Amino acid sequence: MPRFTFTAPCAALALCMPASAALADVSAAEVWSDWKAMMTSGGYTLSAVEAASSNGVSVSDMSLTMDLSDANGQGALTVVFPAIRFVENADGSVTIELPTDTTIDVAMAPNSGEAVSFAIDAKVTDPVMTASGDPDDLTYNYTTAATDLVMRDLSVDGVGLGPDIASASVTLQDTFYVLTSKTEDLKTLTQTAKIGAVTYSFDFADPASSDSMDLNGTIRDVAFDGGVDLPPNMDPTDVNALLNAGFNFGGTFTTQGGSYDVTFNSRTDGSGTINATSEGAEITTALSPAGLSYALSQRGVNANMLFTAFPIPVSFATAEVATNVQMPVQKSNDAQGFAMGVAMQGLTVSDTLWGIFDPAGQLPRSPANLLLDLTGTGKVLFDYLDPAQAEVMAQAGTAPGTLDTLALNTLELEAGGARLTGAGAFTFDNDDLVTFGGFPRPQGAVDLMLTGGNTLLDTLVNMGFVPAEQAMGARMMMGLFAVPGDGPDTLTSRIEVNPEGHVLANGQRIR
Repeated sequence: MPRFTFTAPCAALALCMPASAALADVSAAEVWSDWKAMMTSGGYTLSAVEAASSNGVSVSDMSLTMDLSDANGQGALTVVFPAIRFVENADGSVTIELPTDTTIDVAMAPNSGEAVSFAIDAKVTDPVMTASGDPDDLTYNYTTAATDLVMRDLSVDGVGLGPDIASASVTLQDTFYVLTSKTEDLKTLTQTAKIGAVTYSFDFADPASSDSMDLNGTIRDVAFDGGVDLPPNMDPTDVNALLNAGFNFGGTFTTQGGSYDVTFNSRTDGSGTINATSEGAEITTALSPAGLSYALSQRGVNANMLFTAFPIPVSFATAEVATNVQMPVQKSNDAQGFAMGVAMQGLTVSDTLWGIFDPAGQLPRSPANLLLDLTGTGKVLFDYLDPAQAEVMAQAGTAPGTLDTLALNTLELEAGGARLTGAGAFTFDNDDLVTFGGFPRPQGAVDLMLTGGNTLLDTLVNMGFVPAEQAMGARMMMGLFAVPGDGPDTLTSRIEVNPEGHVLANGQRIR
């Protein structure tokens, strides 16, 4: 089952947190109370020893534990803070004195597979945090010069693996974080974060086989803007219950570029290196009763690879790569929308690679492009994020819903001098599962156009990649499904399904 935990607005509060506030007085006890509400609303169980003084509150032996257990196994995440002080200031704000060293313990024991446990040491350099505002509307400001996260004590099925076998570290430089915490029926957290750079290193080695892998990288100028509405006493393992209680999350991550290097060595697969750079990325995600949405785009990607199994340098670049998904997540008697898209703009490969397959330069080497945009509607018949309902569906092999409409808004594929475009739309009769062998009967049409297809096919025959008899068969198929278009080397096709369930190509019945 999907699991959603909210470490960023909760446990990470003390690792990389909160800026300016309203001119209002708030006490140290009220800020500490808000912390406790944020942690428990985030699904953590809190344990701490607290002591009040004349100008603040001291908290010691503080731990936050999140139970990660579900039907697939047992698990827990625990964050330990040695001491925190909430100190009242003369201007009505509160300074939170954070520890420079914090420990995160993670243990997972699935019903099948290996049990894994490890710890993460978090060391924070020059943390500064203040809270101000009203008790029910607090703003936290946090800055730190650096946050270093280092994994230790990795164990698999009770066998310890030292840093010579597995190591991992992440460093966050120049963190600035603002969090606004409002308390009404729900706990509403609004967050803005900026990190100057994130560097990471992951190294793994198998002493039995001598296989190894090293990954090192940097991400520049990371930023996040978003917010979340947290119901009280939430259970992060039951997403459907969270949504029913008003859970709502949305946010956007951006970067201004980065790079990574991978080296690996395998006794069976050989060794190799990969290095890649990008000019930036954006990730937007949202989850609420209205649905789940996700969009990722990355621009200016360049990658270089070299493998012993293929001792020719492989290089490629893209101007942009993007994907998006939108889907409903809760049962409804009404049709709900969904969407999916993929885009790849300006894909090029190195002349060295081209030279292997096309030394004479017969194929056009212009950048390849792909654009696919699908939308539709359907009914969700079950709350498939409810663990109990999901288990019943899995046992019965039941689909969670029905497909009502599907639209191909855009199809564009351009490569090798040929270009394919298309658009169309279909509706689906879910009462007729006979005509198309158990699939809802569609009705609608899609229009396609292929330009330069015959020229590309001729070139592939001349290069020896496609036998002449296979090319003849391909042309016969194109003649069956397509007709000549208005321009040179252009074919068009209209594939239609009529109300009787007949499939037609350019008006000719083919099914």
